Amino acid sequence: MNPKAIPNLITCFRILLVIPLVALLVDRQYGMVLALFAVAGASDALDGFLARRFGWSSRLGALLDPLADKLLMVSSYITMGLLGMLPAWLVALVILRDIVIIGGAAAYQFLIGQVEMEPTLVSKANTALQVLLVLLVLFSFAIQALPGPFINGIVMVVAVTTVWSGFKYVGIWGKRAHHYRSSERKGSR
Repeated sequence: MNPKAIPNLITCFRILLVIPLVALLVDRQYGMVLALFAVAGASDALDGFLARRFGWSSRLGALLDPLADKLLMVSSYITMGLLGMLPAWLVALVILRDIVIIGGAAAYQFLIGQVEMEPTLVSKANTALQVLLVLLVLFSFAIQALPGPFINGIVMVVAVTTVWSGFKYVGIWGKRAHHYRSSERKGSR
């Protein structure tokens, strides 16, 4: 086996973790879900470290890694929302943001050209906060109930950063599209 494939294999393992994670959530095995989330987080850190440290990054890895993260988060949010562990409106907001980003990237790709996605600072913060919320809610169900106002505060912060990061992406890609169209018009004169 080529060592350069190790980060991608770890990422594929993380994708496969989605199935037992959802099944255990539905079965209300919150401690096990918390453990799987820890394994997923460690695998994400490990594949990123290996790719950077040894130069084992690849185009496939650049596609698989965010896909694995999205599958894990979206499946967790949907399942936790259906189980009443997270507010339905927050789940809808998180999913809507992802649909807007994916739809915008697809439209840009189709209408203008190659999409180079680079996460913004607010997007990175939003992802970290989304993960933190899942971990805190799981901890609250599995180990020790955390105060409702504390969880509600994190829910609100996640909601704000979700909207903020969604608007940030729309703004960035809107500016790029406008710049492209402007330069295209100038070039046709």
